[in-house]
Amino acid sequence: MSRTAESEGALETRGIEQVPDAERTARVRELFPTWVGANISVLLLTMGAGLVVAYQLNFWQALVVSGAAPVVSYGLVGLIGIAGKRGGAPGMALSRAVFGQRGNLLPGSLIWVARWGWETINAVVGAYAMLTVLDIVFGIRSNSVLDMVMLLAFVVATFAISGLGINAVQKCNKYATYLFGTFSVLVLGHLVVDTDWSAVFDRSAGPVAAMITGVGLIAAGGVSWIPSAPDFTRYLPRTASSKGIVGVTVGGAGVVVLPMVLMGMVMAVSTPDLASAADPVSFLGEILPTWLAVPYLLIALIGMLLINSMSMYSAGFTAQTLGFTVPRHWAVSVNALISLVFGGVLMLVATSFMGSFIAFLSLLAVAFSAWVGVFGADMLRRTEYDGAAMADTGRTSAYWYRGGFSPAACAAWAVGLAAGLMFSTSDWFTGPLATNNVVGEYGLGWVATVVISGLLYLVLPKPPVAVPAPSATPAGRAEQTEEPATLAV
Repeated sequence: MSRTAESEGALETRGIEQVPDAERTARVRELFPTWVGANISVLLLTMGAGLVVAYQLNFWQALVVSGAAPVVSYGLVGLIGIAGKRGGAPGMALSRAVFGQRGNLLPGSLIWVARWGWETINAVVGAYAMLTVLDIVFGIRSNSVLDMVMLLAFVVATFAISGLGINAVQKCNKYATYLFGTFSVLVLGHLVVDTDWSAVFDRSAGPVAAMITGVGLIAAGGVSWIPSAPDFTRYLPRTASSKGIVGVTVGGAGVVVLPMVLMGMVMAVSTPDLASAADPVSFLGEILPTWLAVPYLLIALIGMLLINSMSMYSAGFTAQTLGFTVPRHWAVSVNALISLVFGGVLMLVATSFMGSFIAFLSLLAVAFSAWVGVFGADMLRRTEYDGAAMADTGRTSAYWYRGGFSPAACAAWAVGLAAGLMFSTSDWFTGPLATNNVVGEYGLGWVATVVISGLLYLVLPKPPVAVPAPSATPAGRAEQTEEPATLAV
């Protein structure tokens, strides 16, 4: 996002260090294609179908769910993104100020591992998209060898984009937004003409409880982006509008999530098997005409590439904060290799893609939410971050606290994580408190995690906020930290 000479080149070399004010020249409106690109996924179609098949919702209920989910999840993404413009560093680097230099290794490790699963899911969906195109256009049927070749091709392409850095990711997101918008309008037009709308609107309403569960399920995908939010706002100036950051983030996600979920819901009325398909992509070749299915699948493929590129881009920073002393683009390669191995296992062994995906998504949201609660609560008392203290990982750091740990943050994180898991249920794991209560029955374990960890952190005694030394603070910075001006969006 920066327009400086350092980042205009093909390869971004800046890592987890604080971005100097002189380089922070990005604009809030540039976040819009970022969060559009983060949601160009055919998984939203399948999840929309699940609202009809699994939750028995009607069109109007699905409309409410698909509108509320991005507001909830990407509202949190936008709020945490404010920390990026305050501190000018990636999310997990800023997290050192909250948890301590050693304490940050606890949530950092879990978030890094959780990203392996998310990147694996995206890589598998991308590989399925390529396999479906080969089947439709050339009649080439998939087999184990071809599956692995397509998976490898997808992971290599993802690594190439994410390894280049923020400039490449942003440019790809911009053009993908235009392509996706164009073809989504064409798909929508086809559905308008080809759908039996009486069957869509004549459906009876499902239970309100199912609506709440649907919001939680769809929002859980957005929750996975929350720790990464500062990674994409760190090039914004300190004077950037906080309201603008939240609004553009929610708008960019919502403009994709709402129509995609609704289209999946409409498709499932005539094709109920969509929600339980063996893979989340091939159904498009059956529902849409070839002239529309092929380009739309290619757009979906590009979308999955961008989603994984953004995820790996952030994962590279997380790996650096864990002590991997390698450049960011090499740290990215670790996640690329892991997603290749895990993706191969999922494609060759798993019997139900969507079952595995939903189970994973439920537990993934809890893993991220424990950090979100603590970090978000800390933002209420911290308006700036000491770049020198973040970079100093030794005992001399202002963020060393007690033995490298912030007791309040680490305790609140651990308790929130444990409580969230106890309230969670999935095909893989069911917590002891997941039944016979509102939180567990509605799939809101991740919400409980945010609330419990955040409230506990607020009430526990905390170390004082470290104020950056005057030599590291640009003149006038104290007057600018609380947004004296608003950047046009």
